[in-house]
Amino acid sequence: MSSAALRLGVLASRVRFEEKAVLEALERRGAVCEQIDPRALSVRAGGPWAGPRTVLNREIGHYRALYAAGALESAGVTVLNSAAATSLCGDKWQTSAALVAQGVPTPETVLALTPEAALEALEQFGYPAVLKPLVGSWGRLVTRVTDAAMAAAVLEHLAALPSPQSHIVYVQREVPKPDRDIRVLVVGGRAVGATYRRSDQWRTNVARGAVSERCPLDADLAGLAVRAAETLGALIAGVDLLQEPDGRLTVLEVNDRVEFRGLQQSHGTDIDVADSIAALLTKEAQA
Repeated sequence: MSSAALRLGVLASRVRFEEKAVLEALERRGAVCEQIDPRALSVRAGGPWAGPRTVLNREIGHYRALYAAGALESAGVTVLNSAAATSLCGDKWQTSAALVAQGVPTPETVLALTPEAALEALEQFGYPAVLKPLVGSWGRLVTRVTDAAMAAAVLEHLAALPSPQSHIVYVQREVPKPDRDIRVLVVGGRAVGATYRRSDQWRTNVARGAVSERCPLDADLAGLAVRAAETLGALIAGVDLLQEPDGRLTVLEVNDRVEFRGLQQSHGTDIDVADSIAALLTKEAQA
C-alpha cells in the first residue's frame, strides 16, 4: 500500500502544537488525515467502523483516551498507543508495578488502600516522600511531605474527597536531585531526543513553568528510556527520569500521549519529532 492511499486518523479533542505538527507531517507524507474528536465519537460493540483503520491517540483526558482506544480496537482499528499501554502508563501504580516486575530502576513505591494505611506506611517509609494521585498529569495534586504532621494534614484532606479512588494513596520515595529531571522521547523503539526540564520548584513539569534544555542522549540514557517504554508497551512515549546523586538513572513515569513542544524547540531542526511519529504511524498502517 502506498502512503498516498493511506487514510489515517488523529484522535484529539483539542489540536495543540503537537497534534498540528503531526497532522502536517502526515500530509507531507501524502496520507489522507482526519481529526477524530472523541467528544463526538461512538462505537457500537461488534459493529462496523467506517473511519480510518490506523489512529494516533492524542486525547488529553486519560479515561476518554483509554476507552476510545479500547472501543476502536474492538472494531479492528490499530491505535497508537494501544489501550493496554494507555491503561498502564495512565495509572502510576500500574506503571511502577510493571517497571519493578521487569527490573527497571524506579524509586521505591508503596500503595496504601486507605489514608490511614498511608500514614502508617510513611512511618516505615521515612520522610521526605511524595504523594501522587493514581491518575493525573502536569504535576497536579502531587505533594511533597516532609514530616508526619504535614502528611497527616494532606491525608485528612484526601480522606474527605468524594471519589473512592482519591482514598487510595500512592507514595514514592523522594529522589534527591538537582533542579532538573530528564525527559526522553521514544518512538518505535528508538530514543529520538532528550531534554533537561529545569525549574526553581521541586516539580519540573513544563506546564508549571519548567524550561526545556537540550540533554545529551548517551547510550545508557537512551537504552533505559527505550526499555521503560517497551516494558509499558508504548510505541510512542515520553519517559521521565531522574539522576540520583551517585549518577544512577531511575525512571519516574512513562507518558503515553506525550507533549513534545519543549523537546522539539530545544533541538531546533536537528530532529523532527512529529515526522518520526508520522513515519511510525505510516509504517503501522502499511503492516
